[in-house]
Amino acid sequence: MGQIITVTGLVLAAYPQGDYDKRIILLTRERGKITAFARGARRQNSPLLAVCNSFVFGEFSVYEGRTSYNLMQAKASNYFHELSGDFEGACYGFYFCELAEYYTREANDELQMLKLLYQSLRALCKPSIPNELIRYIYELKVLVVNGECPPDFGQLDICESTLYTLQYIAASSIEKLYTFNVSQQVLGELRFVLHRYRERYMEGHFKSLDVLETCVK
Repeated sequence: MGQIITVTGLVLAAYPQGDYDKRIILLTRERGKITAFARGARRQNSPLLAVCNSFVFGEFSVYEGRTSYNLMQAKASNYFHELSGDFEGACYGFYFCELAEYYTREANDELQMLKLLYQSLRALCKPSIPNELIRYIYELKVLVVNGECPPDFGQLDICESTLYTLQYIAASSIEKLYTFNVSQQVLGELRFVLHRYRERYMEGHFKSLDVLETCVK
């Protein structure tokens, strides 16, 4: 027999399903990454209409069946409306979510990835840090959280400030990641380093990254 459980999580992606339904991918604290079907979520009078969209964070009550989850109700605590009205911010946000979807699995402990994604989306909503820097911090920390980051940055041909920045990102708690800015020289070297790391460690093809690099200069 199935049961209704409540999970805390963030909508990574949402897709139309049939005439009126949606299929959403959730990154949750309790169950890792799960897929849930939201019946009638595309109807204008549906209580699920607003919560079945990318970036929505909150509590989701799902019916756990044998092979899938069905979304019964949800209570959002953050819609990240700032990203919905910011084309560049949304492009970065979609890429961050796709990267999280690539790395996470169902039934895994994905709390660190959930915290990282949430804090990164919050950073995109603030003008104090350039979005490009947020991207490189996020990409590097994703590798660190998933155990794929090289332990020795000293082998890279970079300046001392960039080396310190990489070391800080790798060692810092997620809560302290987005508390600094860098010079244009350091930003350029981070761009070079993370490009190399993506080619080496991230085997997936990310459609949102194509859009990001095409539309955001």
